[in-house]
Amino acid sequence: MKAGTTIMYANEKLGERVTKYAEAQSLQLPKPIKDYHARIIEERSDSNYMISTFQSQALIFFARAIGAKRVLEIGVYVGYSAMIWSHAIGPQGKVTGLEYSEEYAKLAQEAWKKQGYENIDVHVGPAAETLPKLADVSEPYDIIFIDADKTGYTGYLSQILEMSAPGAKNRLLRPGGIIAADNTLRHGLVADSSSDNPWQSADFDKEGSVPAANVAAIREYNDLAAANDRLETFLVPLWDGLHLSRLLD
Repeated sequence: MKAGTTIMYANEKLGERVTKYAEAQSLQLPKPIKDYHARIIEERSDSNYMISTFQSQALIFFARAIGAKRVLEIGVYVGYSAMIWSHAIGPQGKVTGLEYSEEYAKLAQEAWKKQGYENIDVHVGPAAETLPKLADVSEPYDIIFIDADKTGYTGYLSQILEMSAPGAKNRLLRPGGIIAADNTLRHGLVADSSSDNPWQSADFDKEGSVPAANVAAIREYNDLAAANDRLETFLVPLWDGLHLSRLLD
């Protein structure tokens, strides 16, 4: 019987080569999107807020596989992942972004305009306050992507479920829709914060490490989603952890 453990390659060099091979064998991103990703990495010290190009390929494949046409993104940063969703669903689809930072939202809008994306909009402000304003959406979303403040994840999940009640006339997420949450393993600390994890430290909150509050919040999100009888979940141990929940009703 094959083991279910996610095998890490024998060394970092091999892992990098395997990843590059897998990327090359997967659907390709448009050059302008790849160039934008590369420029943000080069120019911004906070570029780790972006998803990777490899994860982008997976999200495009996934969105197209389920025929998604409407995506809600909680946490826009400078607009890269919204471009990915827009590319995945096509110009007839709709991407709605929620972003706390006015600065990030402005940079995202400038990037979308420059690259000709006309089916993305962004609401600026705390997502917990913006979400209720989407209650009267004309059509529910097919995918909701959470990639924002980690301590807010459980609250966003509760709001999404409350606003997607079974049989409701207007609902945020359609029956069978997907909630995808990023960074749900946090360097593996969510699963294992012991000394066996090289990312573990006596004080997670020191500079350059993952805040302990984030680890606890993500662990709570994973537990709540798994225990909710309205959700069918699958936690993917790739990238920094991608949590997928399917709304059953």
